[in-house]
Amino acid sequence: MSAHDVQVVLDAALNVWKVIRGGRTLSRHRTQSSAMQAGKRVAARDKVELVTHAVNGRIRSKDSYGDESTRKDTEH
Repeated sequence: MSAHDVQVVLDAALNVWKVIRGGRTLSRHRTQSSAMQAGKRVAARDKVELVTHAVNGRIRSKDSYGDESTRKDTEH
């Protein structure tokens, strides 16, 4: 995971989902789904990975929107 990846994480103190890149909060959302949509737009625009975390903080999924190899993505 690179520092330039887009991450979707829960901020339990504020009870919001954040879209973060490089340690900077880009946006806040009430649902994980809306945060993932916003994160996907940023990741696709900047050609980086979207890393989505579960409520417990563990990585739930990773989607690459950058220069991919010829190998197919098996997750989605």
